[in-house]
Amino acid sequence: MTAQALEQQTFLPEKSDELAQVVSFLAIHEAKHGNTIEPRYVLVGADEHDQVVVPASVHRILKQVVDAMEAGRAVTVAPQSTTLTTQQAADLLGVSRPTVKRLIDIGDLPAERVGTRHKLLLTDVLDYRKKRRTRQYEALAETSIDLLDENVMSHVMADTFSWCHR
Repeated sequence: MTAQALEQQTFLPEKSDELAQVVSFLAIHEAKHGNTIEPRYVLVGADEHDQVVVPASVHRILKQVVDAMEAGRAVTVAPQSTTLTTQQAADLLGVSRPTVKRLIDIGDLPAERVGTRHKLLLTDVLDYRKKRRTRQYEALAETSIDLLDENVMSHVMADTFSWCHR
């Protein structure tokens, strides 16, 4: 294997027979065996004895990539260090660097000070992102209404009509 710089790359989905074969193989295997046994997959080289077992963690990653590409989504592979700068954390969270600094200052995001800079653990940033998404979904659920509920719908319609007649 040649040494390559670890850099972020985005792979666009392709509709190909090879991808369809992989998706079909995984679907058949899952339907046949379910999750009751630990699947064992191998990478095979040019020689039939040139094989290596794919670890379960790598298999999960590859399956997620295949599923995303089959759904027509692009896949980005972005190697990350286990420690991040505030800018890397900001990029991962989709916020500004000053926002990350503020989250550190108020204690929402743990960080270690190295000299004059902060270093954050990737796991801490990912945990924060997961908790933030959960809070966002909960807030969205609280503000949503059930339009199939006749009482709610009648109140919405009454409010709308009263607003229109003003």
